Amino acid sequence: MRVWLVVEIGTVFNQPVMSASSQFVSIPRLPWWRSLYAQVLAAILIGAALGHFVPDLAVQLKPLGDMFIKLVKMVIGPVIFLTVAGGIAGMGSLGRLGSTTGKALIYFITVSTFALVIGLVVANVVRPGVGMNVDPASLDPAAVGTFVGKAEEQTVVGFLLSIIPDTFAGALTSGQILPVLFIAIIFGVSVASLGEARNRISAALHDLSEVFFRMVSILMKFAPIGAFGAFAFTIGKYGIDSVANLAVLIATFYLTSALFIAGVLGVIAYASGFSLWNLLRYLREEIWLVIGTSSSEAALPSLMRKLENAGCAKSVVGLVVPTGYSFNLDGTNIYMTLAALFIAQATGIDLSIQQQVLLLLVAIVSSKGAAGVTGAGFITLAATLAVVPSVPVAGMALILGIDRFMSECRAVTNFIGNAVATIIIARWERALDRERLSSVLNS
Repeated sequence: MRVWLVVEIGTVFNQPVMSASSQFVSIPRLPWWRSLYAQVLAAILIGAALGHFVPDLAVQLKPLGDMFIKLVKMVIGPVIFLTVAGGIAGMGSLGRLGSTTGKALIYFITVSTFALVIGLVVANVVRPGVGMNVDPASLDPAAVGTFVGKAEEQTVVGFLLSIIPDTFAGALTSGQILPVLFIAIIFGVSVASLGEARNRISAALHDLSEVFFRMVSILMKFAPIGAFGAFAFTIGKYGIDSVANLAVLIATFYLTSALFIAGVLGVIAYASGFSLWNLLRYLREEIWLVIGTSSSEAALPSLMRKLENAGCAKSVVGLVVPTGYSFNLDGTNIYMTLAALFIAQATGIDLSIQQQVLLLLVAIVSSKGAAGVTGAGFITLAATLAVVPSVPVAGMALILGIDRFMSECRAVTNFIGNAVATIIIARWERALDRERLSSVLNS
Protein backbone atom coordinates (compact mmCIF):
# COMPACT_ATOMS: atom_id res chain seq x y z
CA MET A 1 0.00 0.00 0.00
CA ARG A 2 1.28 3.46 -0.87
CA VAL A 3 0.51 6.96 0.34
CA TRP A 4 0.90 10.51 -0.98
CA LEU A 5 3.62 12.63 0.57
CA VAL A 6 4.50 16.23 -0.19
CA VAL A 7 8.07 16.68 -1.30
CA GLU A 8 8.43 20.25 -0.12
CA ILE A 9 6.86 20.00 3.32
CA GLY A 10 7.01 16.34 4.27
CA THR A 11 4.32 14.71 6.32
CA VAL A 12 2.84 14.93 9.77
CA PHE A 13 1.75 11.34 10.23
CA ASN A 14 2.76 9.63 6.98
CA GLN A 15 -0.49 10.90 5.47
CA PRO A 16 -1.24 13.35 2.65
CA VAL A 17 -0.06 16.91 3.24
CA MET A 18 -0.96 19.70 0.85
CA SER A 19 1.44 22.33 -0.36
CA ALA A 20 1.16 25.47 -2.41
CA SER A 21 2.61 23.74 -5.44
CA SER A 22 0.62 20.52 -4.91
CA GLN A 23 3.46 18.38 -6.30
CA PHE A 24 3.24 14.85 -4.99
CA VAL A 25 5.17 11.65 -5.35
CA SER A 26 4.28 8.14 -4.23
CA ILE A 27 6.64 6.39 -1.85
CA PRO A 28 6.26 3.22 0.24
CA ARG A 29 4.53 3.46 3.60
CA LEU A 30 6.76 3.25 6.65
CA PRO A 31 6.83 -0.04 8.62
CA TRP A 32 3.87 -0.32 11.00
CA TRP A 33 6.08 -0.16 14.07
CA ARG A 34 7.33 3.28 13.02
CA SER A 35 3.84 4.71 12.58
CA LEU A 36 2.51 7.03 15.26
CA TYR A 37 -0.68 5.08 15.93
CA ALA A 38 1.29 1.90 16.70
CA GLN A 39 3.66 3.79 18.99
CA VAL A 40 0.82 5.54 20.85
CA LEU A 41 -1.11 2.27 21.20
CA ALA A 42 1.98 0.53 22.59
CA ALA A 43 2.54 3.44 24.98
CA ILE A 44 -1.04 3.21 26.24
CA LEU A 45 -0.73 -0.55 26.89
CA ILE A 46 2.62 -0.16 28.66
CA GLY A 47 1.24 2.74 30.69
CA ALA A 48 -1.82 0.71 31.70
CA ALA A 49 0.37 -2.20 32.81
CA LEU A 50 2.66 0.09 34.80
CA GLY A 51 -0.32 1.81 36.42
CA HIS A 52 -1.79 -1.52 37.49
CA PHE A 53 1.36 -3.19 38.80
CA VAL A 54 3.38 -0.18 40.01
CA PRO A 55 0.75 2.47 40.82
CA ASP A 56 3.01 4.59 43.05
CA LEU A 57 5.48 5.12 40.22
CA ALA A 58 2.74 5.54 37.60
CA VAL A 59 1.07 8.38 39.50
CA GLN A 60 4.34 10.32 39.42
CA LEU A 61 4.36 10.19 35.61
CA LYS A 62 1.40 12.58 35.31
CA PRO A 63 3.69 15.49 34.31
CA LEU A 64 4.59 13.65 31.09
CA GLY A 65 0.99 13.81 29.90
CA ASP A 66 0.50 17.36 31.18
CA MET A 67 3.63 18.59 29.42
CA PHE A 68 2.64 17.08 26.10
CA ILE A 69 -0.83 18.65 26.23
CA LYS A 70 0.78 22.00 27.10
CA LEU A 71 3.11 21.65 24.12
CA VAL A 72 0.16 21.11 21.78
CA LYS A 73 -1.94 23.88 23.33
CA MET A 74 1.03 26.18 22.83
CA VAL A 75 0.46 26.07 19.05
CA ILE A 76 -3.33 25.69 18.93
CA GLY A 77 -3.97 29.44 19.14
CA PRO A 78 -1.64 30.41 16.28
CA VAL A 79 -2.79 27.47 14.13
CA ILE A 80 -6.46 28.42 14.50
CA PHE A 81 -5.77 32.12 13.95
CA LEU A 82 -3.68 31.61 10.81
CA THR A 83 -6.01 28.97 9.35
CA VAL A 84 -9.21 30.92 9.95
CA ALA A 85 -7.83 34.35 9.03
CA GLY A 86 -6.08 33.01 5.95
CA GLY A 87 -9.15 31.07 4.85
CA ILE A 88 -11.51 34.05 5.19
CA ALA A 89 -9.02 36.39 3.52
CA GLY A 90 -8.88 34.09 0.51
CA MET A 91 -12.63 33.48 0.26
CA GLY A 92 -13.27 36.27 -2.20
CA SER A 93 -16.90 36.57 -1.09
CA LEU A 94 -17.64 37.35 2.54
CA GLY A 95 -21.15 36.02 1.96
CA ARG A 96 -19.66 32.54 2.20
CA LEU A 97 -18.53 33.31 5.75
CA GLY A 98 -22.11 33.81 6.94
CA SER A 99 -23.31 30.83 4.92
CA THR A 100 -20.67 28.48 6.33
CA THR A 101 -21.17 29.66 9.90
CA GLY A 102 -24.97 29.44 9.68
CA LYS A 103 -24.96 25.93 8.23
CA ALA A 104 -22.41 24.79 10.79
CA LEU A 105 -24.49 26.03 13.72
CA ILE A 106 -27.64 24.38 12.34
CA TYR A 107 -25.77 21.10 11.99
CA PHE A 108 -24.23 21.39 15.46
CA ILE A 109 -27.52 22.10 17.21
CA THR A 110 -29.36 19.32 15.36
CA VAL A 111 -26.80 16.54 15.82
CA SER A 112 -25.75 17.46 19.38
CA THR A 113 -29.40 17.61 20.46
CA PHE A 114 -29.91 14.18 18.94
CA ALA A 115 -26.97 12.97 21.04
CA LEU A 116 -28.66 14.30 24.19
CA VAL A 117 -31.89 12.51 23.28
CA ILE A 118 -30.04 9.23 22.68
CA GLY A 119 -28.41 9.44 26.11
CA LEU A 120 -31.81 10.10 27.67
CA VAL A 121 -33.48 7.19 25.87
CA VAL A 122 -30.71 4.70 26.66
CA ALA A 123 -30.73 5.69 30.34
CA ASN A 124 -34.48 5.01 30.50
CA VAL A 125 -34.16 1.66 28.72
CA VAL A 126 -31.04 0.24 30.38
CA ARG A 127 -31.55 1.99 33.76
CA PRO A 128 -27.91 1.51 34.90
CA GLY A 129 -28.43 3.14 38.30
CA VAL A 130 -31.44 1.10 39.43
CA GLY A 131 -30.73 -1.08 42.46
CA MET A 132 -27.89 0.97 43.96
CA ASN A 133 -30.25 2.49 46.59
CA VAL A 134 -27.90 5.31 47.58
CA ASP A 135 -29.16 7.62 50.32
CA PRO A 136 -28.76 11.21 49.04
CA ALA A 137 -28.06 12.34 52.61
CA SER A 138 -24.99 10.10 52.72
CA LEU A 139 -23.33 11.85 49.78
CA ASP A 140 -20.50 14.29 50.44
CA PRO A 141 -21.06 17.56 48.53
CA ALA A 142 -17.46 18.60 49.26
CA ALA A 143 -16.19 15.82 46.97
CA VAL A 144 -17.51 17.69 43.94
CA GLY A 145 -17.36 21.19 45.38
CA THR A 146 -14.62 22.32 42.98
CA PHE A 147 -16.63 21.31 39.91
CA VAL A 148 -19.82 22.85 41.27
CA GLY A 149 -17.99 26.10 41.96
CA LYS A 150 -16.70 26.27 38.40
CA ALA A 151 -20.15 25.41 37.06
CA GLU A 152 -21.77 28.20 39.06
CA GLU A 153 -19.35 30.66 37.46
CA GLN A 154 -20.71 29.76 34.01
CA THR A 155 -23.46 32.16 32.97
CA VAL A 156 -24.74 33.13 29.53
CA VAL A 157 -23.47 36.69 29.92
CA GLY A 158 -20.16 35.47 31.29
CA PHE A 159 -19.79 33.03 28.41
CA LEU A 160 -20.43 35.74 25.82
CA LEU A 161 -18.00 38.14 27.49
CA SER A 162 -15.32 35.45 27.62
CA ILE A 163 -15.37 35.25 23.81
CA ILE A 164 -14.05 38.82 23.60
CA PRO A 165 -10.39 38.89 24.72
CA ASP A 166 -8.92 41.72 26.77
CA THR A 167 -6.19 42.24 24.18
CA PHE A 168 -5.43 40.93 20.71
CA ALA A 169 -2.35 39.05 21.91
CA GLY A 170 -4.23 37.88 24.99
CA ALA A 171 -6.53 35.77 22.83
CA LEU A 172 -3.53 33.79 21.57
CA THR A 173 -2.20 33.18 25.08
CA SER A 174 -5.45 32.51 26.97
CA GLY A 175 -5.65 28.84 26.01
CA GLN A 176 -9.31 29.27 24.96
CA ILE A 177 -10.52 28.53 21.43
CA LEU A 178 -13.42 30.95 20.98
CA PRO A 179 -11.47 34.19 21.64
CA VAL A 180 -8.92 33.12 19.02
CA LEU A 181 -11.73 32.34 16.59
CA PHE A 182 -13.27 35.75 17.30
CA ILE A 183 -10.16 37.79 16.49
CA ALA A 184 -9.29 35.54 13.53
CA ILE A 185 -12.68 36.20 11.91
CA ILE A 186 -12.35 39.96 12.40
CA PHE A 187 -8.79 39.93 11.11
CA GLY A 188 -9.69 37.78 8.10
CA VAL A 189 -12.64 40.00 7.18
CA SER A 190 -10.40 43.07 7.45
CA VAL A 191 -7.78 41.53 5.17
CA ALA A 192 -10.44 40.49 2.64
CA SER A 193 -11.54 44.11 2.29
CA LEU A 194 -8.07 45.49 1.50
CA GLY A 195 -8.18 45.00 -2.26
CA GLU A 196 -4.86 44.24 -3.97
CA ALA A 197 -2.99 43.93 -0.68
CA ARG A 198 -5.21 41.02 0.24
CA ASN A 199 -3.29 38.55 -1.91
CA ARG A 200 0.09 39.42 -0.38
CA ILE A 201 -1.22 39.14 3.18
CA SER A 202 -3.09 35.92 2.42
CA ALA A 203 0.09 34.39 1.01
CA ALA A 204 2.02 35.48 4.11
CA LEU A 205 -0.60 33.93 6.41
CA HIS A 206 -0.44 30.70 4.41
CA ASP A 207 3.37 30.55 4.60
CA LEU A 208 3.35 31.30 8.31
CA SER A 209 0.72 28.61 8.92
CA GLU A 210 3.03 26.08 7.28
CA VAL A 211 5.68 26.92 9.86
CA PHE A 212 3.28 26.19 12.71
CA PHE A 213 2.08 22.96 11.11
CA ARG A 214 5.71 21.92 10.83
CA MET A 215 5.99 22.65 14.56
CA VAL A 216 2.96 20.41 15.10
CA SER A 217 4.64 17.57 13.20
CA ILE A 218 7.70 17.93 15.43
CA LEU A 219 5.66 18.02 18.65
CA MET A 220 3.66 14.96 17.63
CA LYS A 221 6.81 12.88 17.83
CA PHE A 222 6.45 13.18 21.60
CA ALA A 223 2.86 11.89 21.54
CA PRO A 224 3.76 8.34 22.70
CA ILE A 225 5.54 9.76 25.75
CA GLY A 226 2.56 11.96 26.60
CA ALA A 227 0.07 9.13 26.12
CA PHE A 228 2.23 6.81 28.26
CA GLY A 229 2.41 9.25 31.15
CA ALA A 230 -1.26 10.25 31.03
CA PHE A 231 -2.60 6.69 30.86
CA ALA A 232 -0.19 5.36 33.48
CA PHE A 233 -1.38 8.09 35.85
CA THR A 234 -5.06 7.31 35.17
CA ILE A 235 -4.71 3.60 35.96
CA GLY A 236 -2.30 4.18 38.84
CA LYS A 237 -4.48 6.88 40.43
CA TYR A 238 -7.93 5.35 40.07
CA GLY A 239 -7.14 1.67 39.51
CA ILE A 240 -8.99 -1.06 37.70
CA ASP A 241 -11.21 -1.59 40.75
CA SER A 242 -12.88 1.80 40.31
CA VAL A 243 -13.92 0.73 36.83
CA ALA A 244 -15.34 -2.58 38.05
CA ASN A 245 -17.46 -0.91 40.74
CA LEU A 246 -19.48 1.04 38.17
CA ALA A 247 -18.94 -1.22 35.16
CA VAL A 248 -22.58 -1.08 34.08
CA LEU A 249 -22.55 2.70 33.68
CA ILE A 250 -19.20 2.68 31.89
CA ALA A 251 -20.25 -0.11 29.53
CA THR A 252 -23.57 1.62 28.84
CA PHE A 253 -21.83 4.89 28.01
CA TYR A 254 -19.23 3.28 25.75
CA LEU A 255 -21.82 1.20 23.90
CA THR A 256 -24.14 4.19 23.52
CA SER A 257 -21.31 6.28 22.10
CA ALA A 258 -20.39 3.46 19.72
CA LEU A 259 -24.04 3.23 18.67
CA PHE A 260 -24.13 6.98 18.04
CA ILE A 261 -20.92 6.92 16.00
CA ALA A 262 -21.96 3.93 13.89
CA GLY A 263 -25.69 4.51 13.70
CA VAL A 264 -25.89 8.30 13.48
CA LEU A 265 -22.57 9.58 12.21
CA GLY A 266 -22.17 6.49 10.03
CA VAL A 267 -25.51 7.08 8.35
CA ILE A 268 -24.74 10.79 7.89
CA ALA A 269 -21.41 9.91 6.31
CA TYR A 270 -22.95 7.27 4.04
CA ALA A 271 -25.66 9.68 2.89
CA SER A 272 -22.93 12.20 2.09
CA GLY A 273 -20.97 9.77 -0.06
CA PHE A 274 -18.04 8.70 2.11
CA SER A 275 -17.23 5.83 4.45
CA LEU A 276 -17.04 6.57 8.16
CA TRP A 277 -14.84 3.51 8.65
CA ASN A 278 -12.32 4.82 6.10
CA LEU A 279 -12.36 8.21 7.82
CA LEU A 280 -11.66 6.57 11.20
CA ARG A 281 -8.82 4.61 9.63
CA TYR A 282 -7.41 7.81 8.16
CA LEU A 283 -7.58 9.52 11.57
CA ARG A 284 -6.41 6.51 13.60
CA GLU A 285 -3.24 8.24 14.91
CA GLU A 286 -5.27 11.15 16.26
CA ILE A 287 -7.90 8.85 17.77
CA TRP A 288 -5.31 6.90 19.71
CA LEU A 289 -3.72 10.16 20.80
CA VAL A 290 -7.09 11.38 22.12
CA ILE A 291 -7.57 8.10 23.98
CA GLY A 292 -4.11 8.27 25.50
CA THR A 293 -4.29 11.89 26.64
CA SER A 294 -8.05 11.97 27.33
CA SER A 295 -8.19 15.31 25.49
CA SER A 296 -9.55 16.00 22.01
CA GLU A 297 -7.59 19.27 21.95
CA ALA A 298 -4.35 17.28 21.73
CA ALA A 299 -5.28 16.26 18.18
CA LEU A 300 -6.91 19.51 17.01
CA PRO A 301 -4.03 20.90 14.90
CA SER A 302 -3.40 17.62 13.08
CA LEU A 303 -7.14 17.11 12.54
CA MET A 304 -7.34 20.46 10.77
CA ARG A 305 -4.39 19.62 8.55
CA LYS A 306 -5.68 16.16 7.67
CA LEU A 307 -9.13 17.46 6.76
CA GLU A 308 -7.52 19.98 4.42
CA ASN A 309 -5.48 17.14 2.94
CA ALA A 310 -8.69 15.17 2.42
CA GLY A 311 -10.14 17.88 0.19
CA CYS A 312 -11.98 20.21 2.57
CA ALA A 313 -11.46 23.90 1.84
CA LYS A 314 -9.12 25.68 4.24
CA SER A 315 -11.76 28.31 5.04
CA VAL A 316 -14.35 25.67 6.00
CA VAL A 317 -11.90 23.69 8.13
CA GLY A 318 -10.75 26.85 9.89
CA LEU A 319 -14.29 27.84 10.82
CA VAL A 320 -15.99 24.51 11.51
CA VAL A 321 -13.37 22.62 13.53
CA PRO A 322 -12.63 25.29 16.20
CA THR A 323 -16.33 26.17 16.49
CA GLY A 324 -17.25 22.51 16.75
CA TYR A 325 -14.84 22.05 19.64
CA SER A 326 -17.15 24.30 21.67
CA PHE A 327 -20.57 23.75 20.11
CA ASN A 328 -20.55 20.20 18.73
CA LEU A 329 -19.59 17.94 21.62
CA ASP A 330 -21.61 14.81 20.87
CA GLY A 331 -19.83 12.61 23.41
CA THR A 332 -20.26 15.17 26.18
CA ASN A 333 -23.96 15.46 25.39
CA ILE A 334 -24.54 11.70 25.55
CA TYR A 335 -22.67 11.61 28.84
CA MET A 336 -24.66 14.46 30.37
CA THR A 337 -28.14 13.01 30.03
CA LEU A 338 -26.99 9.44 30.70
CA ALA A 339 -25.05 10.41 33.83
CA ALA A 340 -27.83 12.69 35.11
CA LEU A 341 -30.41 9.91 34.92
CA PHE A 342 -27.94 7.43 36.40
CA ILE A 343 -27.54 9.66 39.48
CA ALA A 344 -31.31 10.02 39.76
CA GLN A 345 -31.84 6.25 39.49
CA ALA A 346 -29.02 5.46 41.93
CA THR A 347 -30.51 7.80 44.56
CA GLY A 348 -34.04 6.47 44.06
CA ILE A 349 -35.41 9.62 42.39
CA ASP A 350 -38.04 8.95 39.75
CA LEU A 351 -38.01 11.77 37.20
CA SER A 352 -41.22 12.48 35.35
CA ILE A 353 -41.37 13.05 31.60
CA GLN A 354 -41.69 16.79 32.21
CA GLN A 355 -38.61 16.80 34.44
CA GLN A 356 -36.62 14.86 31.88
CA VAL A 357 -37.65 17.29 29.15
CA LEU A 358 -36.52 20.16 31.40
CA LEU A 359 -33.21 18.37 31.91
CA LEU A 360 -32.87 18.00 28.15
CA LEU A 361 -33.62 21.67 27.47
CA VAL A 362 -31.14 22.83 30.09
CA ALA A 363 -28.49 20.49 28.70
CA ILE A 364 -28.98 21.87 25.18
CA VAL A 365 -27.92 25.28 26.46
CA SER A 366 -25.30 24.28 29.06
CA SER A 367 -23.49 21.93 26.68
CA LYS A 368 -22.62 24.77 24.31
CA GLY A 369 -19.30 26.43 24.93
CA ALA A 370 -17.76 23.54 26.89
CA ALA A 371 -14.09 23.14 26.06
CA GLY A 372 -12.70 19.93 24.61
CA VAL A 373 -10.34 19.35 27.53
CA THR A 374 -10.26 16.83 30.33
CA GLY A 375 -12.89 17.46 33.03
CA ALA A 376 -15.03 19.86 30.97
CA GLY A 377 -17.83 17.29 30.69
CA PHE A 378 -17.96 16.89 34.47
CA ILE A 379 -18.17 20.66 34.98
CA THR A 380 -20.92 20.94 32.37
CA LEU A 381 -22.86 18.15 34.08
CA ALA A 382 -22.62 20.06 37.37
CA ALA A 383 -23.95 23.19 35.64
CA THR A 384 -26.90 21.21 34.25
CA LEU A 385 -27.82 19.53 37.54
CA ALA A 386 -27.61 22.85 39.37
CA VAL A 387 -30.56 24.09 37.30
CA VAL A 388 -32.56 20.87 37.78
CA PRO A 389 -33.02 20.62 41.57
CA SER A 390 -34.76 17.24 41.35
CA VAL A 391 -31.38 15.51 40.96
CA PRO A 392 -28.84 16.13 43.76
CA VAL A 393 -25.62 17.68 42.50
CA ALA A 394 -23.82 15.82 45.31
CA GLY A 395 -24.74 12.63 43.45
CA MET A 396 -21.89 13.39 41.07
CA ALA A 397 -19.63 11.98 43.79
CA LEU A 398 -20.89 8.55 42.71
CA ILE A 399 -19.17 8.86 39.34
CA LEU A 400 -16.22 11.07 40.28
CA GLY A 401 -13.86 8.11 40.51
CA ILE A 402 -14.64 6.82 37.03
CA ASP A 403 -15.03 10.15 35.23
CA ARG A 404 -11.46 9.97 33.93
CA PHE A 405 -12.25 6.68 32.18
CA MET A 406 -15.43 8.11 30.70
CA SER A 407 -13.59 11.26 29.65
CA GLU A 408 -11.66 9.29 27.04
CA CYS A 409 -14.86 8.09 25.40
CA ARG A 410 -16.31 11.61 25.49
CA ALA A 411 -13.20 13.03 23.85
CA VAL A 412 -13.08 10.43 21.08
CA THR A 413 -16.77 10.83 20.26
CA ASN A 414 -16.40 14.62 20.22
CA PHE A 415 -13.38 14.33 17.94
CA ILE A 416 -15.07 12.01 15.44
CA GLY A 417 -18.24 14.11 15.46
CA ASN A 418 -16.31 17.24 14.49
CA ALA A 419 -14.38 15.44 11.75
CA VAL A 420 -17.65 14.27 10.16
CA ALA A 421 -19.26 17.69 10.63
CA THR A 422 -16.44 19.45 8.78
CA ILE A 423 -16.73 17.19 5.74
CA ILE A 424 -20.51 17.60 5.70
CA ILE A 425 -20.35 21.40 5.89
CA ALA A 426 -17.67 21.47 3.20
CA ARG A 427 -19.94 19.39 0.98
CA TRP A 428 -22.90 21.68 1.62
CA GLU A 429 -20.76 24.68 0.77
CA ARG A 430 -19.45 23.01 -2.42
CA ALA A 431 -15.99 23.41 -0.91
CA LEU A 432 -15.11 19.71 -0.93
CA ASP A 433 -12.91 17.98 -3.48
CA ARG A 434 -14.79 14.68 -3.59
CA GLU A 435 -12.27 12.94 -5.80
CA ARG A 436 -9.47 13.82 -3.41
CA LEU A 437 -11.55 12.76 -0.41
CA SER A 438 -12.22 9.39 -2.00
CA SER A 439 -8.56 8.96 -2.96
CA VAL A 440 -7.27 9.84 0.49
CA LEU A 441 -9.79 7.77 2.47
CA ASN A 442 -9.39 4.73 0.23
CA SER A 443 -5.58 4.79 0.11
